[in-house]
Amino acid sequence: MTTVTRRATSHDANRLAAMLHAFNTEFDTETPGVEVLAERLRTLLAGDSTFAVLADDPAAGVALVTLRPNVWSDGPVALLDEMYVEPEQRGTGIGSAILQHMVEICRELDVAAIEINVDESDAGAMRFYERHGFSGVDPNSGERAFYFYRSLEAGD
Repeated sequence: MTTVTRRATSHDANRLAAMLHAFNTEFDTETPGVEVLAERLRTLLAGDSTFAVLADDPAAGVALVTLRPNVWSDGPVALLDEMYVEPEQRGTGIGSAILQHMVEICRELDVAAIEINVDESDAGAMRFYERHGFSGVDPNSGERAFYFYRSLEAGD
């Protein structure tokens, strides 16, 4: 079976929200719920700084990407905010197809670099991204790259 991928539009917000909610629920991570996510996605996908790639119909996988300007390059830097494939579809090549399409879009947008944050315990995700040319080390120094985080949400 061939996986068909496409760039999402704001009309896909409900399906995207449902998948992102399922992703967080699967890994016991907080989620504001499908309705809130859908509203945010409708707004974000209508602009120029966020895009998503969907696989199959009905969609069985998604990559959500945000873009930001960067002082070190002419083009923006992309952050793969979320990538999710429904559990029953994992291992079928959907994730690879989504990631390849995401990279193609980034090239069309003259993106200078793509960043991906992966939890230390998720060795499978690290292997997946490495198979697709991503690295967890600085290419110049060979040092491991780290991601630091601080929430500024109320109550944190």
